Amino acid sequence: MTTQTDAKTGILTKLSDLNELAKKSGKKRLAVAVAQDEHCLEAICAVDRMGLVEAILIGNEKKIREIAGKLKLDVSQMKIINEETDAQAVRTAVKMVREKQADILMKGFVATATFLRGVLDKENGLRKGDVLSHFALFEIPTYHKLLGLSDAAMIPAPDFKTKVAIVNNAVEFMNKLGYTKPKVAVLAAVEMVNEAMIATTEAALLSKMNQRGQIKNCIIDGPLAYDNAVSAASAKHKGIISDVAGDADLLIAPDIEAGNMLYKSWGFSANAQLAAVVLGAAAPIVLTSRSDTEESKQASIIMAAAI
Repeated sequence: MTTQTDAKTGILTKLSDLNELAKKSGKKRLAVAVAQDEHCLEAICAVDRMGLVEAILIGNEKKIREIAGKLKLDVSQMKIINEETDAQAVRTAVKMVREKQADILMKGFVATATFLRGVLDKENGLRKGDVLSHFALFEIPTYHKLLGLSDAAMIPAPDFKTKVAIVNNAVEFMNKLGYTKPKVAVLAAVEMVNEAMIATTEAALLSKMNQRGQIKNCIIDGPLAYDNAVSAASAKHKGIISDVAGDADLLIAPDIEAGNMLYKSWGFSANAQLAAVVLGAAAPIVLTSRSDTEESKQASIIMAAAI
């Protein structure tokens, strides 16, 4: 398959471009916590058949094999570690990643709170920094390249310090995907700074920090309204002169409500496909939504493997 990636800039235009990156990166070991889940196993087996991951299934072995048999999935070559409780399965999976026996952690059929408790354990978890954030990469039919979004699932109301961490997490990951200087649009309802609208003032601060070299390896502009961020015509009509406006690689949402609405609306109303991971830990974490498509679950595993 010919990749659609721009060799000079590292810009990705299709989610299938991630397949080529993952192949070049080499096969990764995927530790799946509480793997007895139909949709999870289907996605894992599909990516395993592509030769991109070596899956380690951790959970109730009997249930895992029953599901595999029911769905006619071949798990015969996969390592299965039997753990009877969800909490212990999470601890085992986290430990394998922490001790470099696995490269990627994936959430299976387990409550998010239980899963994250194991990830964030101060002594035995995967803490790298103070902030875990969600990052999604979308293939939207009406946009000219892939478009990143953060944070749509982890942090309800980030303060300014947390927004800096969200940007740094996403930019670091995009750099690893080959983006040399991703264009980052910090979203607000309007493109002008208004002291009564904190999203606009914080967006302006992020932009200035980038100009002063406090946030590196990207180009940040904000505040930008959504239309300015993704439409060059809209930006031109409003007289916005910007390297980012109309050509953003990454959108930073002001809060989880705005981010989640974009995330869901693109998927359900714009026929978008996505790949998503949780960043800020010692390794990438695949934590998909129950409403995500089978293709998106597969793409999420592949994106984690691509770095």
